[in-house]
Amino acid sequence: MVSARMASIHESTTLKISAMAKKLTASGLDIIDMGVGEPDFNTPKHIVEAGCNSIKMGETHYAPTAGIPELRQAVAEKLCDENLLEVTADDVVITPGAKMAVFAAIQALMQEGDKCAFIGPSWVSYEPCVAFAGGSVVWGKVDKQFMPVDLAESINSKTKLVLVNSPSNPTGAVFDRRVLEEIRDLACDHDLFVIADEIYEKIIYDHEHISIGSLPGMEDRTVTINGFSKAYAMTGWRLGYLTGPRETMKWVTRLLSHSVSQATTFVQRAGVAALRGPQDDVAAMVAEFRSRRDLLVSGLRRLGIPCNMPGGAFYVFPDVAQLGGGDAFTERLLKEALIAATPGSAFGPGGVDYVRFSYATSQDRIREALERIERMLEGYKKA
Repeated sequence: MVSARMASIHESTTLKISAMAKKLTASGLDIIDMGVGEPDFNTPKHIVEAGCNSIKMGETHYAPTAGIPELRQAVAEKLCDENLLEVTADDVVITPGAKMAVFAAIQALMQEGDKCAFIGPSWVSYEPCVAFAGGSVVWGKVDKQFMPVDLAESINSKTKLVLVNSPSNPTGAVFDRRVLEEIRDLACDHDLFVIADEIYEKIIYDHEHISIGSLPGMEDRTVTINGFSKAYAMTGWRLGYLTGPRETMKWVTRLLSHSVSQATTFVQRAGVAALRGPQDDVAAMVAEFRSRRDLLVSGLRRLGIPCNMPGGAFYVFPDVAQLGGGDAFTERLLKEALIAATPGSAFGPGGVDYVRFSYATSQDRIREALERIERMLEGYKKA
């Protein structure tokens, strides 16, 4: 038996595909995994050393639910300096991963029957978080560059939240100041909260990252979420954080106290090292991601597959409508080309004609993937 609320939560498609790819690889098949959403780089050494030293120092016991003071202070300084958010350490809550921050913020802000507006194709875990809170999703339309179109049409009297993810998973879209100001104006006019998931903030190319919470009028209606998984290749460490109105953070902390208790103590010490240590590894990783992005986009376009040039994150979201749509194309990719990717339908109704490729794999593997796709497409023509 299971509760109706739990039964409404579907499995994470991205994690399912990643597990499938690992199983097929273990069986001896040469699977190119382009479905995984994690950097294929090692955590920088100085961060690892900080975590190990913390364990050796005996920091293996309970810590405050909202996080150790040193990390909360480091996060607050980062948010003030880089994101222009006026916050103090008391406004910051540390979580075991940014995913938990998203979940806790949505539970704190939504009530049964509320609606949350998503902007086009959106990360697979957002909608289950809303469903668990007893809410539902309305999907805002986007144009071919995945920028919002007529978002106001998605807003009604039951709308409580707008979720902003820039740079975006799955599209790689980056919202500029004009777009964010339009969202700000809607939020102020309709008395909405905004959750800004900025986990891909540092993985950005030729664009400026702007935190919507820094715009005038958004100080008391924005929850900003970030973490260490993507920028510092710390996916398995599970470390994230959020900040927002102090009353909201109070209830987020209470939820954490009755669920996960806290983020792991020595992992938090590694987080301090990540923020206050050298950033060279981050820059090198982003430079490599840029090269992979350019290689993959140019390769897909050469094969006749329409694909936007993403401004951030490490995904491309090409249009495969003429190749049977995302579900059919992804299935053929795995069966015929031994490439694991994620169908766009996993990211909402606006993604059905698309497929998400992660370029968190080497340039050699990307070249091999493009060659396999080309052979598969030749099979399409013969069929």
